Amino acid sequence: MKLYVSRHGETQYNIETRICGRANVRLTDKGIIQARELAGSMVEKQVDIIISSPLVRAKDTADIVGEQIHVPIVVDERLAERDYGVIDGTYEGTPSFIEKWEHFGYEYPEGETLLKVVQRVYNFLDDICEQYKDKNVMIISHGGVCRVINSYFNSLTNEDFFAYNLGNCKVTEYEI
Repeated sequence: MKLYVSRHGETQYNIETRICGRANVRLTDKGIIQARELAGSMVEKQVDIIISSPLVRAKDTADIVGEQIHVPIVVDERLAERDYGVIDGTYEGTPSFIEKWEHFGYEYPEGETLLKVVQRVYNFLDDICEQYKDKNVMIISHGGVCRVINSYFNSLTNEDFFAYNLGNCKVTEYEI
């Protein structure tokens, strides 16, 4: 099984360095172009299925890729970005964000802990590794989820975990 993991295309929140957890922001024109380029890079990869986050920026990216490479798309709630609660949409430099971002057990008001994100993403990966063990799967999700997926396959220090950043519409491949 090959697993291709990609982050959605650019959004206005990415440009403005806003915290984008569960906010349903759309792709920019550049994000749409990035998604088309991503699709072009996946043509030869023999992807059997795309599994997408339900959030519009990831789903729109998946739709563009799936249509271009003629692959069905399944949406899985477990691929949604971390819920940052009341600070979603604020700037990444906001002190209340920065001070707590690297605390695995901290729950932003009305949000979720990083540990809960890790649990749901690891459960998702366990499930798809069993369900699609003879398939090539593409996941289109979010920066934080891609970081967690990377930690599933690689032993990392906390510093390496938080330093990992998959750019918009970039792909990491894992052999399972």
